[in-house]
Amino acid sequence: MAERQNGAGLIDYIKALPQYLMPGHLVSRATHAFTRCRCHGIKNRFSDWFVGHFKLNMEEAQESDPRAYETFNALFTRALKLEARPIVAGENELACPVDGTVSQACPISDGRIFQAKGHDYSLEQLLGGSAERAAPFQGGSFATLYLSPRDYHRIHMPISGTLREMVHVPGRLFSVNPATTRVIPGLFARNERVVSIFDTAAGPMAMVKVGAVNVGSIETVWAGEVTPPAGRVIRTWRYGAEEAITLEKGEEMGRFNMGSTVIVIFGPEAVEWSDAIQPAAPVRLGQLLATAKKK
Repeated sequence: MAERQNGAGLIDYIKALPQYLMPGHLVSRATHAFTRCRCHGIKNRFSDWFVGHFKLNMEEAQESDPRAYETFNALFTRALKLEARPIVAGENELACPVDGTVSQACPISDGRIFQAKGHDYSLEQLLGGSAERAAPFQGGSFATLYLSPRDYHRIHMPISGTLREMVHVPGRLFSVNPATTRVIPGLFARNERVVSIFDTAAGPMAMVKVGAVNVGSIETVWAGEVTPPAGRVIRTWRYGAEEAITLEKGEEMGRFNMGSTVIVIFGPEAVEWSDAIQPAAPVRLGQLLATAKKK
């Protein structure tokens, strides 16, 4: 099939069109309720289908029996055995925070982040519309990591850091799969998201957890479930010395309830991405993401 100028095929546009009309938050709230259903007949049947359809490797999980989980969401956000994902140990080595697929890994140019051929979006808008918040990352670089339904859905720290700020930015809930990414302009800066800003040995780091249709819930380990509710107003939490939250490299920092995307952002001359971090490359939690440049 012939491709459009931005690399998207006609089928991508056809699939994306209904998403503009679909009540994404309503659908996601229904999914939120269903995935927490405790009726064993419903929960077990759906869990068995999901494990088989997406070929989940339950041998990696701390609890390998899909029916042993209280809800489907508990299965979806299952913990892995400690040895299942070794974390790179080098002092200047940053660990990949998730299992997934690389969407993009590029410099930030003129305050814009590359989404897909023909599409980019504003760094400032992604981080909640604050020029002050975006300033340390201007001229820096980012990596966008997509989590499919079959992936492990807990998010871990690439590098040790102390939390400075968290921002919940309400927005749409478009799908974030590769086809949608190719056709919906400014996708990641339009979807609902939770931004976490950390101070690290490599300078400031932003981790943006982007919601999507059916991803009606994003959690962090320090605040619990941040969304829902979705709301219409940007919410900001700032953390000072008296309430310092420091997480070590490899430690869990949050999770998605259903699949989505994480964007990791650093400032100028802070990190050098690993050669393995290339568009469409599969990645696993703990592998080398980048090397911190010595300051």
